[in-house]
Amino acid sequence: MRLGLFGGTFDPPHLGHLALAAAARDQLALDRVLWIVTADPPHKDDSISPIDQRLALVAAAIAGHPHFELSRIEIDRPGPHFAADTARLLSAQRPADDLIYLMGGDSLRDLPTWGRPRELLAHCTLGVLRRPGDHVDLAALEASLPGLSQRVAFIDMPRVPISASAVRDRVAAGLPIAGLVPPLVAELIRTFGLYR
Repeated sequence: MRLGLFGGTFDPPHLGHLALAAAARDQLALDRVLWIVTADPPHKDDSISPIDQRLALVAAAIAGHPHFELSRIEIDRPGPHFAADTARLLSAQRPADDLIYLMGGDSLRDLPTWGRPRELLAHCTLGVLRRPGDHVDLAALEASLPGLSQRVAFIDMPRVPISASAVRDRVAAGLPIAGLVPPLVAELIRTFGLYR
């Protein structure tokens, strides 16, 4: 099985996330995409929504998408959570599967600064979103991470002008979010009273 690993805080999950997951599935011939909700990301401040609510939002976002699956792998173990650890655990749990870690071009550029990037690459190939006009200098990255260029597959898709922070800002301002998030996600945001 070819398994995409799609991690994030998903606060909230929006239509851009769904578009990326769908493009990755189609272009990389993935059998499934695991949506890995990050419990307590070290690079975010403490204003993220409670984990149970974010899990419910992701479950609502992917409802009706049989090839998408919610994963608790970073929720049900103590932190800190590094991509290399998640990949190692999933590789041990699913030794016959090909793991493809999904990320944006900005994350690929920053990969040498991640915790144990070589270990991540030992367990996964990378599915990297390449937006129009994006340039990634693979040769420069190869100097830090030899063999990287053979472990990268690019995903092409148009820019989707949606961000989680923009959704949160619109909710805080009392503006509609229709067309930015799935209807079930919008309903849960109202129910939970998020981002106000």
